[in-house]
Amino acid sequence: MTTSDPSSLSAPLGPPPPFDPALAPALHEINKILPPDAFTDFAFVERTRRGAIGSSTPAPEEAFTKGGTYAVEERTVPGPQGAPDISLLICLPTAASAPTPVLYHIHGGGMMTGNMRDQVPEWLDLMQEFNAAVVSVEYRLAPETKHPGPVEDCYAGLLWTAEHAVELGIDPERIIVAGTSAGGGLAAALALMARDRGGPALSAQMLLCPMLDDRNNTPSARQLTGLGIWDQASNHSAWTALLGDAQGGDDVSPYAAPARATNLSALPPAFVDVGSAETFRDEVITYATRLWHAGGSAELHVWPGGFHGFDTVVPQAALSQDAVAARIRWLRRSLPAST
Repeated sequence: MTTSDPSSLSAPLGPPPPFDPALAPALHEINKILPPDAFTDFAFVERTRRGAIGSSTPAPEEAFTKGGTYAVEERTVPGPQGAPDISLLICLPTAASAPTPVLYHIHGGGMMTGNMRDQVPEWLDLMQEFNAAVVSVEYRLAPETKHPGPVEDCYAGLLWTAEHAVELGIDPERIIVAGTSAGGGLAAALALMARDRGGPALSAQMLLCPMLDDRNNTPSARQLTGLGIWDQASNHSAWTALLGDAQGGDDVSPYAAPARATNLSALPPAFVDVGSAETFRDEVITYATRLWHAGGSAELHVWPGGFHGFDTVVPQAALSQDAVAARIRWLRRSLPAST
């Protein structure tokens, strides 16, 4: 069973919210390379996968070790039953004297691009204060692998991480699932899956501009058409890549599109954020609201004038710094600082 989304009801729409003045010039330059509907062109997706779009230089190893603060290794672990093995990037704090929290990371990329190293240096910057480990999963991509392949890969990596907590020196009672965009949607799906399958127990979830709803029909999806770096057309292509003809229909699993879940009770506390000037705005606000309706804990931030992924693209902007600071404050309340 799926839910109807009240935010999709027809209503008069005004013009889109303005972009933050400090972000708009950068967005103008980005759109020369990455137009809002870029992901409708699978040739573009292929070039992105090869690193031919944007920077093709991977982050140096120093970006992951943080001056010796982290020991980094890649490990191959069992995938879902009957599926290939998966890879994990494991970043463990070198100065840990007791089991540490762990952030289990799922990369973004619209379900079609990206890899387990993407965004990890930024997450390590966030987690260093807490002497926390970061484990990032490599999942199979759409359209070659459709649902449930990607989320099952993520779940298999989460299971392995929890089962090997003692070996890794991490605390299995302090596992945070986290991701941005498609990774945020998969993190929300993992929280649902872990609840429904009886584990692993999760202490929190961090959902940054998460991709949650395959129906792609909210006011913000319509209002931001042709704007930003990810619009309704790109979103439609991504969901179709993952779900095929099932996209937008009546039988989409909440493990594919968490907005379809009818029961959001008994989930770990959530940090949820989104820009006011992006496609995902209304589905994210609705999801946080439904977490509250179910008796859950959620901290929601809607960043005025933010486009999709603004904090990563323009990290020096005041709005981006505010967004990062809010995440750190929430983590300080959710995790004890290292001693």
